[in-house]
This record gives sequence, structure tokens and C-alpha cells, in this order.
Amino acid sequence: MSSTAITENVWWRLLRPHTLTASFVPVCIGTTLALPHPHFRFSFFILMLVASMLIQCACNMFNEYFDYRRGLDTKDSVGIGGAIVRDGIAPQTVYRLAISCLGIAFLLGLYISSQTSWWLIALGFVCMLVSYLYSGGPYPISSTPFGELFAGLFLGVIVIQIAYYIQTASVTTLSILTSIPTAVLVGAILMANNIRDLEEDTQHGRRTLAILLGRNRAVNFLAGMFVLANGLMIVFFAVGLLSLWPLLTLASIPKAVTSIRKFRNATLRQAEIEAMIATAQTNTIFGLALSVGLLLQYWFSC
Repeated sequence: MSSTAITENVWWRLLRPHTLTASFVPVCIGTTLALPHPHFRFSFFILMLVASMLIQCACNMFNEYFDYRRGLDTKDSVGIGGAIVRDGIAPQTVYRLAISCLGIAFLLGLYISSQTSWWLIALGFVCMLVSYLYSGGPYPISSTPFGELFAGLFLGVIVIQIAYYIQTASVTTLSILTSIPTAVLVGAILMANNIRDLEEDTQHGRRTLAILLGRNRAVNFLAGMFVLANGLMIVFFAVGLLSLWPLLTLASIPKAVTSIRKFRNATLRQAEIEAMIATAQTNTIFGLALSVGLLLQYWFSC
């Protein structure tokens, strides 16, 4: 393998690509919900998608940087990009890249706000601040029991509402309720990550929700999150909020079952890594299926 290919692989791993589903799926859902609006603009979707993914990338790089600074990451740590501890990338380079991602995201948000509402600047700033405080600052969110809540709220509910608002200039009951299952599954990605890292996090004094629950109950909690997300979709259909098409999300259930089975039967660290990846894939399948289902619902209602 050439040195160029190796370098590209290092930067790609730094972004932790398996987590990026938490940023692009909500944008797709919020945008698809807005399709019936007469003034829908595809360019806003692209700008919002790029900004959202840049904020997620920045969050991942801040996590890499601050975990290194606190001595939490070593060359033997799993589930990390490893750009600093394994590949020798300068810590300040990672930090500056994270800041650059937020800077570009801010400029994109500035343009979107100039075309829609200036209130979005404040909301976007809060999202960027949370991406920093997740692992930065004196009391990182990632070390508390509230990581899943913040991830679900900001990457699930709020991102979907922003993606919907920039197309429609409104927020509706449908857009809010539809965002809740996605928020649950975004939180599930973090829960799976914390279950995998439970032993190391305990040793470093973290107090994540997985640590407070204990491993077995944390896995059961994760299973409950999968049940809740899919159960809500069935309820939304039953009460007439959504048509049958969005229930394509049930296609994500096999991946969710795989995740739980691997966590429960894991004897090797690799199995836990596979379980975490399956959790992220569950969110991807669910989110894309929901987007397709909403698209078909709109198509057949025309």
C-alpha cells in the first residue's frame, strides 16, 4: 500500500465514518418531510447536509483530541480513529481541523440563515457548542449519564427540525413526533459505544449511563431503545399520523437483533465492535427507510 493510501486511510478513520449516520440521516428525514412544500429548495438540503456532517466530524475530532489530552486513549484503544496515538498526527493538527470544520459549517449556516431566519444562527451555534462540550471543557458531556440524551436531542430532534424549517419556515407536530424515533436511535449509537468502552471508562472515572446501569442492564436498555423506536412508528401508523409506507423502517429490526445478540454473546472485543457497528447500521437503515417511506407517502398522495 502506498504512503498516500495509508495517509488517506488515517484521515478517513479520524472521522469515525461509522458514526456519521447520526448526522446525515436526520437531515434526510427532515428534508423528505418538507417535500410537499411548494418552495422546496434542493440546494438547502445539500448545504444543510454538509454543515451537519462537518459538525459531526468536528465532534469526533474533538473527542480524539481531548481523550488524548486526558490520557484516555492509547495505541491499544479500540473504537478510536487513532490518528494521534497510533499514526503520529500532531494533536494540534487534529484540533485545528476540528475548528476548521466548525468554521466552514458556520459559514454554510450563515448563508442558510440569511435566506431563511437569523434565529437559526443561534441554534446552529448551540449545536456547534455541544459538539465541543461533548468531550471538551472541564465537565465533558461524554463522561456523564447524559450523553445519549444530548446526542438524541441535538442530532435527532433539532437537526430534523432545522432541515424541515429551512424548507417550510415552520415546525409541525408531524415533524417533531417523526423525529423522536430517530433521536432514540442516535442515542442508541452512543449507548452501544459506551457499552463497548465500559471497562476503560470505569477505570478512568467516567459516569456514563452504561456504567451506572451495569453491562447487562445497559444491553437491555439498548434493546429497549430499539423496541421504542419501532414501536413509535407502529403507533404513528395506528393513529393515522403516517401511512403504511414509513413502516419500511421495520426492515432495520434484523440489524438491531444482531447488535443485541452480539453484545449478549460477546467473549471477544471484536464482537463488541461488530455490535456497535450493527447499531449504527440500524440507524442508517431505519433513517433511509423512513425517508423512502415518507417519499412514497408523498408520491402516492399526489
